[in-house]
Amino acid sequence: MIYKTTTKTLIDKVKEELPDKAKTFGFGILGSYDFQQILKKKGYDLKTQITVYELCNPPAAFQALTTINEISVFLPCRLSIYKENEETVLATIGIENILEAVQADEVLKKHMNEIFSNLRSLMSSF
Repeated sequence: MIYKTTTKTLIDKVKEELPDKAKTFGFGILGSYDFQQILKKKGYDLKTQITVYELCNPPAAFQALTTINEISVFLPCRLSIYKENEETVLATIGIENILEAVQADEVLKKHMNEIFSNLRSLMSSF
């Protein structure tokens, strides 16, 4: 399942404000991928502006990785930002999929749900 939210805030404004807003919710940005630019360099003209950000909450990553190694395939958290139907969309993979895939125990589930609650709040703040 994909969790997504939309905003009327212009995509460039969302991208500009993301680093500071992410910090207020406990996340840092590790990197980003502007697929329109990446594919343009490879000879493909992607019409949609799509940028994927890698977000990290170090304490959460540490707890998850010291509990279940295979959760690493889902880290860092990815946040996709793109324009669709005159709105800016913010999307990420649903936490349910991650927890089910790695068969997390109740302690990790609770902790990861708190982190994803912060991620959803970040996404809704635009």
